Amino acid sequence: MSSIKPIKVGIIGGSGLDNPDILDDRKEKTVTTPFGDPSDSLIIGTINGVNCVLLPRHGRNHSYTPSLINFRANIWALKQEGCTHVVATTACGSLQENIHPGEIVLIDDFLDRTTKRVQTFYDGTSPDHTGVCHVPMSEPFCPRLRSILASSIKALSYPFHERGTMITIEGPRFSTRAESRVWRQWRGDVINMSTVPEVVLAKEAGLLYASLALVTDYDSWRDDHEAVHVEMAVKTFKENSSKAVKVLQNAIPKIAEENWDETIQKSLDIARMSIM
Repeated sequence: MSSIKPIKVGIIGGSGLDNPDILDDRKEKTVTTPFGDPSDSLIIGTINGVNCVLLPRHGRNHSYTPSLINFRANIWALKQEGCTHVVATTACGSLQENIHPGEIVLIDDFLDRTTKRVQTFYDGTSPDHTGVCHVPMSEPFCPRLRSILASSIKALSYPFHERGTMITIEGPRFSTRAESRVWRQWRGDVINMSTVPEVVLAKEAGLLYASLALVTDYDSWRDDHEAVHVEMAVKTFKENSSKAVKVLQNAIPKIAEENWDETIQKSLDIARMSIM
């Protein structure tokens, strides 16, 4: 049974997956938020009849470095547009032998190595967001949403990993070999520059969030492979983005078939009760 409350899925497209053609009946909408402008206009449309909103994380022309993305405006723009769920896509590097380029990782945890990013809506800059928010992060990614994405990936027979820990670095540079080897010792599985603070802000906003991490390279730790560089990462991600599109086309109708009322309310309650 579907939800009484309307479902709308926000899609945050990473490098190579920001093509509006994924949506039917699409229209462009320019918005602003209490936290400034998002990375680009919102593309509003449907996937198999389900209402969706696409937002390219870096802008359609890849205008913003990871550190300069207005993550707060991006997440709030999706929330104020009525999104209940967010599925993000991200390019990432593998930190482990058993995770190979071309595979998908449904990350379930993260390690934060960013240094310059605002990670809360509650910093005194918005009169509508007063107090301090101590949002719990023991379960940053929505398990129900991850389960549906996993079933879709299995149905499409794509190689993937049902869980993994993402290390998010500040960037925009890639890791040194020494850093990459440290991340491995910390038991990180994959590495990128965008999961934090995106997932944190989604939790503060009460949105159900999951991420499709598409592996493009082995970062910098392997002596027997070329160290990651931008041409390699973007090329591989674009080649694999068709997988993410098919996963979204398969999963989003399944999301709409389920009743999410209780899960959505619990997420909103957690966000509300985290404010002091």
